[in-house]
Parts: sequence; structure tokens; C-alpha cells
Amino acid sequence: MQQITNTILMIRPVNFRMNEQTAVNNYYQQVLDDVLPETVNFKAQKEFDAYVEKLKSIGVNVIVVNDSPETDTPDAVFPNNWISFHENGDIGLYPMFAENRRLERREDVLEVLESQGFQINNVVDYTSAEDDEIFLEGTGSLILDRVNRKAYCALSPRADEDLFIEFCEDFEYMPVLFTAYQTVGSQRKAIYHTNVMMCVGETFAVICLSSIDDKKERKNVVKHLREDGKEIIDITEAQVQRFAGNMLQVKGANDVSYLVMSQSAYDALTTSQISTIEKHTKILSSSLDTIEACGGGSARCMMAEVFLPKV
Repeated sequence: MQQITNTILMIRPVNFRMNEQTAVNNYYQQVLDDVLPETVNFKAQKEFDAYVEKLKSIGVNVIVVNDSPETDTPDAVFPNNWISFHENGDIGLYPMFAENRRLERREDVLEVLESQGFQINNVVDYTSAEDDEIFLEGTGSLILDRVNRKAYCALSPRADEDLFIEFCEDFEYMPVLFTAYQTVGSQRKAIYHTNVMMCVGETFAVICLSSIDDKKERKNVVKHLREDGKEIIDITEAQVQRFAGNMLQVKGANDVSYLVMSQSAYDALTTSQISTIEKHTKILSSSLDTIEACGGGSARCMMAEVFLPKV
């Protein structure tokens, strides 16, 4: 069982823009005034291509599939929300909050993986929960400690408790539940995805503990991370705003590991946080300003980790 993988699925954007359907509870999204939609999409494609090149340059196997121009899928660049891949050959398909995000689920993406020699044994499909307005948005909602079989989940309009428990039973994970908040105006509102405020690597975890308002819940999360030997790197809410929680550890050439993040996230970290991370892993950063501003997601959201066995 491995915590990190060398193979990543990424979807190249075709119709990228701010998705008005997700903006209702993703408070990180912004409208870029005075910027034409085609300019936004062009900038997002440039950021995407540069990011893919950086990942390939360190030896990550990046499988790029183009988004479909036929569908209105402005968030297709974030595939980790609709699909997850597991070492036993299972995949999970997830119910999505925004109706136009449901169009991102594509059978042909699975065919691309199979054509590259990956084995899919079983599809665990939770998408019918959408009929009941129940959502669990993949590894946006679920932070998986695959080695210690723990799943961390911050409850929100996009992460339902009962469905999370069902996932844990199906995939054999111990559930670690909490709610994470951000300050919006004068209110504390639930952070829409767990992976915005938390990342679990092989030997460390980056997490915004102050976003977990309930002290018992916070203590419980810390207890689980510590008992599994993770060094905790605590980040602030201001750093979360700059996507410093939205990171993913991947494996490059010669089994060298990298923590991948956006340039904005890297620039938000303190010198001491960077040196703590570098004790555990190398760092790779790439500029994703347009994708972060309009999409309200960052480096981690753009990568769906492939753990499937090879045929």
C-alpha cells in the first residue's frame, strides 16, 4: 500500500471560466472584471500546459485528456472531484453539487486509462445520491491516508456525513470527521472542500488547525495524525486563502517525492514552514493564478491520482 503515486490524470481545459453554479459556496472564486472569457480560457490553458511540463520534467507520469468542447464544463480541470482510483483496481464515482459539474464524468476517460495498461476491476458509483441532493466530491472532500486506512473529511454542503461513512465502509477506511470554517465577511462558513485546508503526505500533514472551530474535533484530528507519525505543519487561514493547503505529494523519477503546490501557495509559506516540508520531501510549484482566481481551486484539485494496478 502506498500513500503517493507516480501517475496522475489531468484534464486540459477547453471552456474554463468562473463557474457560477459553484460560486454559491466556494468563497475563493473571483470574477475577473474586464477580462474576456476567451482570454481567461487561454491563460488557464497556458498555466495548465506549463504545470504539466513541470510535472513531467521531474518524472511524473501525467496522462492528459482534453476536456470536451461539446459540454459546458468550466471546472473540468478539477477531475479529482468526480473520480478516485484505488490499488485494488476499484474506482469511485462521486455525486457533484453543481449540475454542470456532473457532465465532467466521462466513460472515455476510463478507456484512456485502460488503453495505457491500467486495470479497472470494479466501479463503486455513488452518483445516484445527486437525486436526493446528497454530495461527496471525491478527493476534494476526502483526504485519504491510504497506508493507515484513515479518511479525513470536513463536512460541508458538498460532503455529506452519511455518504462519507458509506464510502469508508465500502473502501475500508476509518472515518475522521470534522467541520472546517473560513471567515466570509463577518460570518464563519464551512470550507467547501477538505483539500483546501489539509494535505496528508507520507510522513507529514499540512493543515489549518485554526479552521476547525470545535476544540474536540481539532484534538481528534491532531491525535490521529500524530499516532500515525505525521509531522504537523500548521498553516493560517490567510495561507489557506492563497491555497497553501491545496497540495499533493507525488512520486517523481527514481522514487524521489515532491510536494506539488501553486506559486501562490509557495509564496504564502514562511521560511520555517518551507524548511520543515523540505525535511520530508522536495517542493515543486507552478503559477496557477487564473485557475485559482476563477476556479477557486489549485494544484491539488487538478490532479486525480492513479493507483490502479497494471494489467
